[in-house]
Amino acid sequence: MIGPMMGIAATHHLKIRSQRSLAIRLQAAREEGQRIVFTNGCFDLLHVGHVRYLQKARSLGDLLVVGLNSDASVRRLKGPRRPIVPLRERAEVLAALACVDFVVPFAEETPLRLIKALRPDVLVKGADWRKADIVGKGVVEGRGGRVARIRFVPGRSTTLLIERIVGYSQKNRDVIGKKKR
Repeated sequence: MIGPMMGIAATHHLKIRSQRSLAIRLQAAREEGQRIVFTNGCFDLLHVGHVRYLQKARSLGDLLVVGLNSDASVRRLKGPRRPIVPLRERAEVLAALACVDFVVPFAEETPLRLIKALRPDVLVKGADWRKADIVGKGVVEGRGGRVARIRFVPGRSTTLLIERIVGYSQKNRDVIGKKKR
């Protein structure tokens, strides 16, 4: 799937795992008494809001696992022009963050199957989610775990970043067009 053969740095590819290999690794961590935190998302065009969110999520336990939507999954959720950055590169960037212990790609629209398989102690989503609507809430709480919601950094989102880039690009085209006349 994803690994050193795909051009990912050796230190980062160890953090990028399949569901099966990660489930085995997390069982060993659980036996050592480590608290496993799980969050998921598209993480397209990583920005300061993402980084602060992931740092806060990591502070809630001993290991942070990031479920990463596949390219096809992102397209279904966000539209045909997304993701901007392909899965391999999004995974590598996330794996390079000190606060992220593992990245696990998934193809479904929701991470429910992944949450069931990995059995995190803490499930984290953004504060824009109503707690009752968080996918996997019942699974995690049913095992004695908890769900945490983290506030976003105001004015920071991938969608806003894309809109800003497109607006900037259009403005520059307009300025260049006027200079040529």
